[in-house]
Amino acid sequence: MPREVPRETPREAPRDVPREAPRQETPHEAPREASTRESRGADARALTQVLFKKFATLEPGTPEHARVRAALIEANLPLVRYAAARFRSRNEPMEDVVQVGTIGLINAIDRFDPDRGVQFPTFAMPTVVGEIKRYFRDNVRTVHVPRRLHELWVQVNGATEDLTVLHGRSPTTAEIAERLKIGEDEVLACIEAGRSYHATSLEAAQEGDGLPGLLDRIGYEDPALAGVEHRDLVRHLLVQLPEREQRILLLRYYSNLTQSQISAELGVSQMHVSRLLSRSFARLRSANRIEA
Repeated sequence: MPREVPRETPREAPRDVPREAPRQETPHEAPREASTRESRGADARALTQVLFKKFATLEPGTPEHARVRAALIEANLPLVRYAAARFRSRNEPMEDVVQVGTIGLINAIDRFDPDRGVQFPTFAMPTVVGEIKRYFRDNVRTVHVPRRLHELWVQVNGATEDLTVLHGRSPTTAEIAERLKIGEDEVLACIEAGRSYHATSLEAAQEGDGLPGLLDRIGYEDPALAGVEHRDLVRHLLVQLPEREQRILLLRYYSNLTQSQISAELGVSQMHVSRLLSRSFARLRSANRIEA
């Protein structure tokens, strides 16, 4: 008869073993990371100097020249990312901005002369930033349009070029709509969206020659604009005066009547009109101080 093998009872995990506390950053780690970044930057600068010395001795168009050029681009890509980060608020894909900045980096590499005694980052940064600014100036929309409308505008633009070649003239809106199987309203909206790539000059003529430009249509600054707040304050304070004093002030300063004319209008003496005006001014000054 086979002997029964005793089952092994599972071991319980120790109950009072303290858990490993989460790792806390020591005060020395932040300076250590900064030191690491500085070390990497120094290594990149040293590598760039070595590569440029070798780059200057190579014949353009050779495989070795292309290899060293690619190594220079790779070593200085952090410079491009640093420059592109300055334009993060422009709501453009950062990959596109970095790509444009890389073009500026390549131009700087091709034009850099190590014998001038200038560090390459100092020389390259204006070129990289200038290329990015030129991209925003020439290619980025001045007015944001929906993505669907932008993608449809690309199709409308392509259809316009094809139909122009086919018919030898600019196509009509109906022809473009029929080509793309969309409504004419959508075609017109896409054409209007395409204009957002370029801002119109304020001095440019509108809708034909001889018509005034946008600059001539801009309204002038109303000289009475500065007194709007004062008039509103006076109106607010006047309603706090008795009705007869309000009428006296209106006759004096809005109808330009003299005190003698006001006294004849109201049937009171000129002295009484003068006292009412003085009392009204005192109340208005007191109310103005309280409001302030």
